Amino acid sequence: MRHDMIRPEAKALLFLQGPHGPFFRRLGDALADAGHRVYRINLNGGDRLDWGPGGVDYRGTSDGWPLFLDAFLRDHGITDVILYGDCRAVHRAAHGIAKLRGCRIHVFEEGYIRPDFLTLEREGVNGNSMLPDDPDWYLAEAARLPPAPVFDGVPASFQRRARQTIAYNLATVTGRLRFPFYRSHRPSGAWYEAIGWIGRRLFSKGDRRQSEEALRAIGDRPYFCLPMQLSSDHQIRTHSPFEDMTVAIAFVIRSFAAHAPADTLLVLKRHPLDADLVPYGRIVAREAERSGVGDRVFYLPEGDVTTLVERARGVVTVNSTTGTLALRKGIPTAVLGDAVYHMPRITYQGTLDAFWCNPVAPDMTVYDAFCRVLIDRCLVHGGYLSEEGLDVLVRGAMARLDGDIALRHDFCGTMIPSR
Repeated sequence: MRHDMIRPEAKALLFLQGPHGPFFRRLGDALADAGHRVYRINLNGGDRLDWGPGGVDYRGTSDGWPLFLDAFLRDHGITDVILYGDCRAVHRAAHGIAKLRGCRIHVFEEGYIRPDFLTLEREGVNGNSMLPDDPDWYLAEAARLPPAPVFDGVPASFQRRARQTIAYNLATVTGRLRFPFYRSHRPSGAWYEAIGWIGRRLFSKGDRRQSEEALRAIGDRPYFCLPMQLSSDHQIRTHSPFEDMTVAIAFVIRSFAAHAPADTLLVLKRHPLDADLVPYGRIVAREAERSGVGDRVFYLPEGDVTTLVERARGVVTVNSTTGTLALRKGIPTAVLGDAVYHMPRITYQGTLDAFWCNPVAPDMTVYDAFCRVLIDRCLVHGGYLSEEGLDVLVRGAMARLDGDIALRHDFCGTMIPSR
């Protein structure tokens, strides 16, 4: 607990698991400096490393977690619970218990609009978001807002992400004796993913060469783009109809083969954070051959997704935030899963089979209103992959959380006293 200067209206905030790195610790320090009581529960060695001194370790089983948390909330008078992602098992249980105890729940996640933003919503994010899907609501809400501010770009370092992830995973593995019952929410173990990343690094030149050859073969021909997502991500596992990305790939290729114009291509781009544990190149080639479109489907392990999307006739996504990149460029976008941006007049509302021949572009007035409301209500400028971005992010998150403790916005634009 950190409580340097408790103010009369101070709340008690409990931090659970956050993104790898120091973001949650620094945000906790800022809230403590503002006079709030700040607590942290560590669930593994990585959590313990990222938070530093002062956290409470939970070393029990998953069965014992809900009652342990309930007692902690009650004994410490917790008013607010802060976590990153709301679908991992420990956070789902925490969400339910915190709700029963009347706590406010604040959920961080990767930004709905990227880059340079993180999402911060009450109650839930992505498929659990409380945001409506009515375009007229966004138009009305945006009309009440001042002109959209201009945000500077936020530096981000892939090397920093790699260092923070490696440090977290190493501390988790070496901390198994202290946390013997901890199980990651990710289906692949840390060491297994590490082997995948080593292999990806070793074969990086071949991946670049394969992508360059594919781009030359594509040339100026019209194509649709499928930006791939991580099978381990709850966007696929929880908020989509697909068990993993391989099922989504097969679904899209078969639809493309049966219904897309004969002069169009389909380009699939590997996710930049994929550890290459699954041989997607072979899977894509095999499915394309089976569907009779082996010469019209291309897989890119490397490349600039922004350029790829900008040139596309249309983008197909399960629910990736790359969809918002496509929409920002006015590119027709078909969504196959749950996504906060999937709504009439923004994304395609028909079937995927029909999309190939009639890719309708977004209404940019509605999409602009949607983005302005998101920035006002649930996006925080900044990032946790550089010192500059982290400073901006902590200040923005602090401003929202410190204010939200006293008052919060509902989705009708009025102010409601907090509980």
